[in-house]
Amino acid sequence: MVLQLRNVSLMREGKWILQNINWEVKKGEHWVLFGLNGAGKTAILNLLNAYYFPTKGKVTVLGKEFGKTYLGEKLRKQIGFVSSSIQEKFHPGYNAFEVILSGAFASIGLYETPTDEMRKKAISLLEELGCMVYANRNYESLSQGEKQRILIARALMADPGLLIFDEPTNGLDFLAREEFLESVERIAKNQNGPSIIYVTHHVEEVLPVFNKTILLKEGQVFDSGDTTEMISSKLLSQFLNVSVEVLWRNSRPLLSKLQEVDL
Repeated sequence: MVLQLRNVSLMREGKWILQNINWEVKKGEHWVLFGLNGAGKTAILNLLNAYYFPTKGKVTVLGKEFGKTYLGEKLRKQIGFVSSSIQEKFHPGYNAFEVILSGAFASIGLYETPTDEMRKKAISLLEELGCMVYANRNYESLSQGEKQRILIARALMADPGLLIFDEPTNGLDFLAREEFLESVERIAKNQNGPSIIYVTHHVEEVLPVFNKTILLKEGQVFDSGDTTEMISSKLLSQFLNVSVEVLWRNSRPLLSKLQEVDL
């Protein structure tokens, strides 16, 4: 079991952010966490990364049960995290190679001396993700797509058991987005790779490798199960409270709103 949330509720500043969340991710599964803005997606990610602890319920991530073992940095080293929100936190002077190396320490920045083994691992990831050409360039000078590839390499530095993508295509144009998704798909197809949670509110980013989907609405699980059942016209119309149509092309969904007909 990669993670298990049982009857989890979270209160922040006197308000329930999450209520009665039940969710299990097994090894080998790749999940989409789908929800609109304000659904509670970020709160769940903060729980999984041990920045928040549940007000009620039980959380277990990578075999560590919250409240019974020391978590914090130790757990975060086992979780790869890719998010555009991380980009602005790096010191302006870091180059792409240094950003990748920081992943070995689960730190925003490089404050410890990397070993030769870490450097070899970083170089291997640069080659694997096609980033070697800009390894020595200032991270701030890279395009959005290049930055996201570097963040993938950073997330893989510690051989994580869980890899989380938090709305990672923000700011990417169509071509950059598709190239990024191809990289995600290659990682997901690696039998020795981590389980993936891909957080989004865009159904067109749902790749065939994401075999499971959880729908989150107003801090509660609306439904969860096989992706083809969750990402359907009927269920998403109920989820969004508006009539929509889902068309599958090349094993990926497209979503459109149905026009109301005046009688």
